[in-house]
Amino acid sequence: MGFVITNHLCDLMPGTTQADASIVVAPLSHGAGIHQLVNTARSVKTIMPRSAGFNGDEIWSLIERWSVTNVFTVPTIVNLLIDDEAVDTYDRSSLRYIIYAGAPMYREDQKRALKKLGPVLVQYFGLGEVTGNITVLPPSLHAAEDGPDVKVGTCGFERTAMQVSIQNEKGGMVKSGETGEIAVCGPAVFAGYYNNDEANAKAFRNGWFLTGDLGHLDDEGFLFITGRASDMYISGGSNVYPREIEEKILQHPAVDEVAIVGVPDPKWGEVGIAVCTANTAIDADALLAWMDGKVSRYKMPKTVQFWPELPKSAYGKITKKLIKAQLVEQGVIPSAQKDTAS
Repeated sequence: MGFVITNHLCDLMPGTTQADASIVVAPLSHGAGIHQLVNTARSVKTIMPRSAGFNGDEIWSLIERWSVTNVFTVPTIVNLLIDDEAVDTYDRSSLRYIIYAGAPMYREDQKRALKKLGPVLVQYFGLGEVTGNITVLPPSLHAAEDGPDVKVGTCGFERTAMQVSIQNEKGGMVKSGETGEIAVCGPAVFAGYYNNDEANAKAFRNGWFLTGDLGHLDDEGFLFITGRASDMYISGGSNVYPREIEEKILQHPAVDEVAIVGVPDPKWGEVGIAVCTANTAIDADALLAWMDGKVSRYKMPKTVQFWPELPKSAYGKITKKLIKAQLVEQGVIPSAQKDTAS
């Protein structure tokens, strides 16, 4: 934990001192709890909102009152904060670091946040098993506009003293740009799952911890996450990674959120279903027509559904397991698939 705290201070919020202030806007049972230990190590004051749930006006008013400098949160809560009208009511000039993790942040959401808040976003990729320490994308590498030098979709480079590799199914290192499983080693990696030899045998290989996430490294060592291995589906013999398609769909101005899941199909083996929330009326045919030409034909979702909201975990992450469960209830997925949904 001493290493983790030092690592967070080096990579996520350098220059933090007792003059800083932090506000809690995410459950302390997860990464936010680690973040508060980091603040405590530097005698940073922590502000706890009174509201039991999200209250944008309260959060922004406390940021002004206490001159809050750092926040740990997840992309869903970042979106709620910038969409709340109170964001323009209170002074937020003290903010230096809004650190987000726990789920990928879609590019369109990044742009909105940067245009509203300025260069304060810090992304990190990590898991509980490595106490949040894998990669970092600092404020200087977040860009509000796309350009030839902007690495769209990256979650950053290796954290201090941590190592990342992309491996094939046999444990071999794949070439730059090739997709494989993301593996990590270093001082933040846990010793193993308690009293669970079977889980440890699956999680560790040749000294590397296997994250279960898929991705690739570019020539400069920046990591790009394709998605969870369990999210990938095979359509017509080709691997389909939903995140790439979700990024495209979110570029449509009517779409607020989207999750794509693979479901059985008698012809193609599996096909994708896109489940969206929308801010204005749009039908499935119109969205699919708009998508035509933006992704390869085999990657196109077969159908689109619009729901009032997408199910989320207590930590604010869209939960595809619950989406699949609802599709089972609708009869879209055979009930036998329910137990294997992930």
